[in-house]
Amino acid sequence: MMVGKPVRQWRSICKGLILGALLTICMILLYCLSTSVVQFGLQEVPVPYSCAHRPSAAHSSPISNSSHHASGQRICTPKVDIMFMKTHKTASSTFLNILFRFGEKHQLKFAFPNSRNDFFYPSPFHRSQVKDYTPGMCFNIICNHMRFNAAEVAKVLPADTSYITILRDPADLAESSFHYFGRIVPLTWKISGDDKLREFLTDPKLYYDPEGFNSFYLKNLLFFDFGQDNNLNPDDPKLDKAIQAITKHFHLVMLVEYFEESLILLKDALCWDMEDLLFFKLNARKGSTVSKLTPELRAKALEWNAIDWKLYQYFNATFWHKVDAYGRERMARDVAELQSRNAEMASICIEGGHAVDAGSILETSMQPWQPIGEKSIMGYNLKKNVDKAHRKLCRKMLTPELQYLTDMGVNLWITRLWGHIREILHW
Repeated sequence: MMVGKPVRQWRSICKGLILGALLTICMILLYCLSTSVVQFGLQEVPVPYSCAHRPSAAHSSPISNSSHHASGQRICTPKVDIMFMKTHKTASSTFLNILFRFGEKHQLKFAFPNSRNDFFYPSPFHRSQVKDYTPGMCFNIICNHMRFNAAEVAKVLPADTSYITILRDPADLAESSFHYFGRIVPLTWKISGDDKLREFLTDPKLYYDPEGFNSFYLKNLLFFDFGQDNNLNPDDPKLDKAIQAITKHFHLVMLVEYFEESLILLKDALCWDMEDLLFFKLNARKGSTVSKLTPELRAKALEWNAIDWKLYQYFNATFWHKVDAYGRERMARDVAELQSRNAEMASICIEGGHAVDAGSILETSMQPWQPIGEKSIMGYNLKKNVDKAHRKLCRKMLTPELQYLTDMGVNLWITRLWGHIREILHW
């Protein structure tokens, strides 16, 4: 018995080292395969004002957003040129589903990445990363993960494009990011114990290396997504300049914690219909996998992500200024209406009316992408006898991001290859 135990421990250690080495090799190979070739010297051709088809039905009249009926009710044309800066672990997949359906409804042209589901993140965005891009091409919407590069994005979309993004409380985001990406950050592999997040936050400098592979997932991830230096000192004057630059570029910064209120502000800013906002929460985690942050750990997480916290506090304030301008009572009424419509759609579309564990999802086409090592992301089962009037909408609302991208013609061969490798290695 005494001899067998050390042997088993040694085998376990060896297995972990071998799997770790294989993971590192696979990640490096895939990174090399997918790294974009930036085309220098691309011809500068002005982007057309807009390539949108004229919105149909109630929005067919080219009336500005400030126009009103004689009755006082505002009428306007929906804005269709949109840049959505998809930040990580911020309910952005749910919003992407809304954008996909809106784009299909109005026959809009998306600027998609090629071969994978992001614009070669974490490399800064470059227009050559857009599928089939040629100078002067016209696109309406860009919305996949990228590391923001304002100058390059502006060369893809019309000048009057609406820039939208979303933020999340940095402590909760840090917990979610650590859970989802931890296994692809080699810096975390040496953390011992069952509660690795607590161990990391207790003394993050012990494990963190700014130059480490994928280390950006561990510190100020929001700021990094915006193309900024996530290792700045929180007192560095560059931080305030970066926040002002983000303020200048983005017309609406939504908040995860007030997602429905954010959508109502979006509807008002872009002149959308309430039906355009319908959603089911996608990529949600099982509650049992979420680490409950104690007040002490939350404080440590905010201290470690001090730049993201400053960013969040700033845009939290601007968010509520917008809500006040919209009207608190009016907001409450509209949120209640949106909730009611979403509940109605859930009763029509979702078997059982709620999300289920990955193992209980019956259709492969409804299986969401999972983090390495576990199946913590929940999904849905489509009701079998949905009436014809709602069948198409229900399926689209429930379709995970990768499957929706494939349905829209995006070639995800690198993402799929990585998925097959994970299946072979049982990751």
